[in-house]
Amino acid sequence: MNEEQKKFLELAKKNKKVNKKMFTRLARKKNLDTHFHSMHEELFEKIDCLTCANCCRTTSPIWRDVDIDRISKHLNMRPSEFTTKYLHIDEDNDWVLNQSPCAFLNLDDNKCSIYEYRPKACREYPHTDRKNMTQILDLTFRNTLVCPAVAEMAEKLKALGE
Repeated sequence: MNEEQKKFLELAKKNKKVNKKMFTRLARKKNLDTHFHSMHEELFEKIDCLTCANCCRTTSPIWRDVDIDRISKHLNMRPSEFTTKYLHIDEDNDWVLNQSPCAFLNLDDNKCSIYEYRPKACREYPHTDRKNMTQILDLTFRNTLVCPAVAEMAEKLKALGE
């Protein structure tokens, strides 16, 4: 993780209460998708996720059955073997990783060994370019503490007076 990315994560932790209130207010904002999508495009043109990989190092995606089937097939494993080795069911009854960092993350270069087959949640992370952002504002707030790009989006929203 580079220094600028660290700075935005530190800001998100420091401003956690303020950001939580801001994300609560955002639910009433019109054209919220437009704001997030334009920031997403702008930030991910300059950000290389391979310099960070904090999401892969600290959190688990939710693994759907189709993800488990696809990845276990790629790894020449039965789905039951795969889940026993890598996953468990959490308190929300979702499949999640047994450990962090992700077992498929190469810690030397931040590359994913199953990148072409990765779960949908990984492909879509940090979810700031999806439709109906109001439906996932709580998740987006939590992602400010994990993803420097989302933390930077929060700072940009504050600067715009959102």
